Amino acid sequence: MAPTLGFFPAVTLVVLSGFPAAVSSRRDVLELGDADFDYLATEHETMLVKFYAPWCGHCKKLAPEFEKAASRLKGSVQLAKVDCTANSETCSRFGVSGYPTLRIFRYGKDSAPYDGPRTAEGIYETMRRQTGPDSMHLKTKDDLKAFVNNHDASIVGVFSGTDSPRLAEFLKAATLLREQFRFAHSTNLQLAEEHGADSECVLLFRPPRLTNAFEDSVVIFRDYLTIGSLRRFIRDHIYGLCPHMTIENRDRLRVRDLLTAYYDLDYHHNLPGSNYWRNRVMKVASKYVGRGLTFSVANKKDFLLELEEDFGMGTSDGGELPFITIRTRLGHKYTMREEFTRDGASLQRFLEDYFAGRLKRYIKSEPIPEKNSGAVKVVVAESFDQVVNDPDKGVLIQFFSPSCPHCKKLEPVYGELADTLRSDPKIVIAKMNAVANDVPLGYDVQGFPTIYFAPVGRKDEPVRYQKQHYSCGGSIHHQRRAYGDYK
Repeated sequence: MAPTLGFFPAVTLVVLSGFPAAVSSRRDVLELGDADFDYLATEHETMLVKFYAPWCGHCKKLAPEFEKAASRLKGSVQLAKVDCTANSETCSRFGVSGYPTLRIFRYGKDSAPYDGPRTAEGIYETMRRQTGPDSMHLKTKDDLKAFVNNHDASIVGVFSGTDSPRLAEFLKAATLLREQFRFAHSTNLQLAEEHGADSECVLLFRPPRLTNAFEDSVVIFRDYLTIGSLRRFIRDHIYGLCPHMTIENRDRLRVRDLLTAYYDLDYHHNLPGSNYWRNRVMKVASKYVGRGLTFSVANKKDFLLELEEDFGMGTSDGGELPFITIRTRLGHKYTMREEFTRDGASLQRFLEDYFAGRLKRYIKSEPIPEKNSGAVKVVVAESFDQVVNDPDKGVLIQFFSPSCPHCKKLEPVYGELADTLRSDPKIVIAKMNAVANDVPLGYDVQGFPTIYFAPVGRKDEPVRYQKQHYSCGGSIHHQRRAYGDYK
């Protein structure tokens, strides 16, 4: 097949991102280059640097969020940017190989990669935790009360003295994990007594707003303390039975099979109303602990676009009642179509059907075309298995977006390839609109066009076409927004 793939051209344009302009001033983001990076970077205790290229679609998407975060962090954390097309020496020195790359610097020295969210709120919260000590020193009960009264969970180590080896290990863990979690420590063992501990331990305080009758608000870690054991303890307990899913933490929650109840959740202005539905979800969820499914609640307004695109939610779905979905780590999706009842009975029926394998997966798909006689076969999600996974044929499948200029440029060349191979009964040249159809598991589509070959006998191991070229950047969600305008 190598000679036929040679028909694919190099693409050199990049689609512009259509995001709104940042509200904050660009002057809050410091511009650095080869001539002044070392000189200016050393002036800042903590600095987040964005290494970017002006043509990069993902960089353009990040820019307004980065600028908003810079304005909010002004005076505490400096945000800066380096144009790698004009300052290659600096970017090479810090090993920049893709865009955008974000790294944290302390007094000009490269400290760590930035692995946090890339929204303005996420950047703000993550970098706010980078200021001050890795772990806050607490002396009194009032100090502890003030520290744990926070929107996020808190991890507090209580030790017998400053020479405790467990304290030393705890502080090492705090240094490594401070970007993700809030840490504090104390050498006053009395702080742990009212929580049922009379010796050295680590206390995990869940956010006060999520206090409920179904689980403890404080979890105690008494095992042998190492960085690894503490990390596992935090991972297994920090979210509890039913956490609040946000744009910033959704990727961490979705590493497991996850049920989410979406409704008008607002912990800032309506704490009782937000917990009203959460408590009803938790009452049912508590019966399924250990079954391999985790639970969460989320503000429906924050995820409207995702719900419309990924689950087909219409404007009339749910109303004031929670809209229930399940998304597995393998990408399988399910929706509860029965109305959510206040006694939780409908949710329990939904879960019983899920665990019994009686639910039909939700698949976003265009209609299967009535006529498909062209040289390039049109594939939709509902026909993907029939066409692409045909065990007797090798299939070249292009994932495209109707609004992508590179896809349009490729179209005549792709059609010529299909005409050339049309007489071969063992080869199929196909394409699928990845904006209007769910992309199957095993196909990683981050930009357009993306091309895979599904060979005979190895349908579960599709081969990605790797010729170097620029593609239309941005996530599928972003392309779907563009597609809506295109139509």
